[in-house]
Amino acid sequence: MNKSPFKFVSLFLYIFIFKHLPATNNQYLTWPKILRYLACKRLFDHCGKNVNVERGADFGTGKGISIGNNSGLGLNCHVRGPLIIGDNVMMAPEVAILTSNHNFSNTEVPMNKQGHLTDKVEIGNDVWIGYRVLILPGVMIENGAIVAAGAVVTKDVPAYAIVGGNPAKVIRFRN
Repeated sequence: MNKSPFKFVSLFLYIFIFKHLPATNNQYLTWPKILRYLACKRLFDHCGKNVNVERGADFGTGKGISIGNNSGLGLNCHVRGPLIIGDNVMMAPEVAILTSNHNFSNTEVPMNKQGHLTDKVEIGNDVWIGYRVLILPGVMIENGAIVAAGAVVTKDVPAYAIVGGNPAKVIRFRN
């Protein structure tokens, strides 16, 4: 069976309807969560069980995105593939995960004519990403890490580290 028409319909419904439905902070109002989940199952490369995609989440077409069980995309987040999110990942509102950047290596050619470089972001299992965190291309956040609100993550985050600041630095370890 050809998934292409289903992907188009799912993307259309998500962008114009499901994305704007109420947030899922009410345990009695579960249908918006279910509709967004069903659309994302069609759009993402992999979408685990019990995934919560919140109101306003912007993920482009969903291509290159893999999200594990019991994980979520926060309110008004902005993400693109290639992106791998593990299991049990919590994401606060307005997180931005960038996976591409402008190429600027040739000083003889204007930067806007050099195209883009794409670099995958990987987020391990049991990670908590705080409010308005910015994660730059090529970063790996290992299992059990916590990224404090407002952090700008420019380098890999070790397992069970708590990082914060701009650029994000290890504050301490959970264990």
